[in-house]
Amino acid sequence: MSYDRTLTRVETYFDRTATRTWERLTSDAPVSKIRETVRRGRDAMRAQMLSRLSGDLSGSRVLDAGCGAGQMTAELAARGAEVVAIDISPSLVDIARKRLPPNLAAKVDFRTGDMLDDALGRFDHVMAMDSLIYYTQADIAAALRNLGQRTSGAIVFTVAPRTALLMAMWRMGQLFPRTDRSPTMVPQAPARLKKALRTAGCPGTLNALERVTSGFYISQAMEYRA
Repeated sequence: MSYDRTLTRVETYFDRTATRTWERLTSDAPVSKIRETVRRGRDAMRAQMLSRLSGDLSGSRVLDAGCGAGQMTAELAARGAEVVAIDISPSLVDIARKRLPPNLAAKVDFRTGDMLDDALGRFDHVMAMDSLIYYTQADIAAALRNLGQRTSGAIVFTVAPRTALLMAMWRMGQLFPRTDRSPTMVPQAPARLKKALRTAGCPGTLNALERVTSGFYISQAMEYRA
């Protein structure tokens, strides 16, 4: 499936099907035990990704690529960054905008659209938490090449790790009709991603960071520097 077709599926899912679910999951409202493990996992992953950047981001322009309900956005702004927070889902961007503390509003430029849009400009860093997990190796390599050309520092992102469990779930997911199910995560292996980057002619380095496993949340952090 092409990048554009996957992008459309992701938009449909998050903007029409799962908005309320994600609004609740990313709040402090009570959730099921399963979703609580996902919430804890996402909190741990966000903290790990933020640890790759300076505690003082004053003067830095940072892209929150796939900002969702805005938790990463708020933390980046609180560190002093000028944040461009973009998501394909207008509904999630509205939630993020409403949740942002008023004292941080001047630090954030909310956008709706494609996180790879060249018109967004240049950045010191890019954070892309769980926003590339639905794409193929080739699409991720192309995304990193696009962003790397416009980013002077770290691009920190996550992928679904290529574990036996996730591969089994991915194969089973292919058996179901595509009309009503959520976008399918595409498991990735760091070594294969590095090869895809070389094939795409991307300079720079790609390093695997820590993996976070919390119940039904399994995610691998990566860092790319062009």
